[in-house]
Amino acid sequence: MSMRSKARQALLLEALKLGEIDVDDVAARLDVSASTVRRDLQVLSATRAVRRTYGGAILAGHPVETTLAERMAVNGPEKLAIARKAITLVEDGDTLILDAGSTVAAFGQLLAKRRLRIVTNNLALLPALAEAPGIELVVLGGALRATSMSTVGPLAVEALRLMTADHVVLSADGVVAGRGLCEASLDQVALKSLMMRQANGVIVLADASKLGWAEQNAWAALPQRWTLVTNSDAPKDQMQRLADDGAAVLVGQSASRKI
Repeated sequence: MSMRSKARQALLLEALKLGEIDVDDVAARLDVSASTVRRDLQVLSATRAVRRTYGGAILAGHPVETTLAERMAVNGPEKLAIARKAITLVEDGDTLILDAGSTVAAFGQLLAKRRLRIVTNNLALLPALAEAPGIELVVLGGALRATSMSTVGPLAVEALRLMTADHVVLSADGVVAGRGLCEASLDQVALKSLMMRQANGVIVLADASKLGWAEQNAWAALPQRWTLVTNSDAPKDQMQRLADDGAAVLVGQSASRKI
């Protein structure tokens, strides 16, 4: 192995300590070809120091899925900015399917004064919406998924087959152009996939950290046309890739930023 290769691989490992890297982006920064970066990553993955992802790589080690409470405490202003932007897509009288997840929970809590029919498996939303006078609330039954405080499984799927909606509002562990929504379990993606089929419009709420993140193993494909609502820190290259993949991209501005 040449000294230049060793130096590049050392730089790649340093970059990976900060999170997932994108092959094309790293190639431009190092002034080498994308194929050269892929070869370096292949060498590193052979040592089990690195795991390849769709279009890039991460440090080895499968992530431990965090609880809903832990996720609610992360990127709070960004999630609120996304939720406020997404509210502009909703009209009184709409029927919404609301997915599980902390960003959807932030969105749902803003709906209490609206006139809507809401179908959801997001149990965290019940305290905020159960007594809202203008909300007709339908809760999907099923098996409890404690990490997300949601229901999944065949009971939730069969109930959802009986309903349609104007919009579905979804969360995800990751959103990747060309692949869709990345999740931890097949139960999650089965329900999310059906939610998308039962709704006229698909809205995905995902902060900057979710874009291009491909570390989990279960995937739900997105339709040809859908809407992504993200925050102002989202990488422009990721937003462009998702736009090229059919997304209408909307950006919510946090209170700390000028609009």
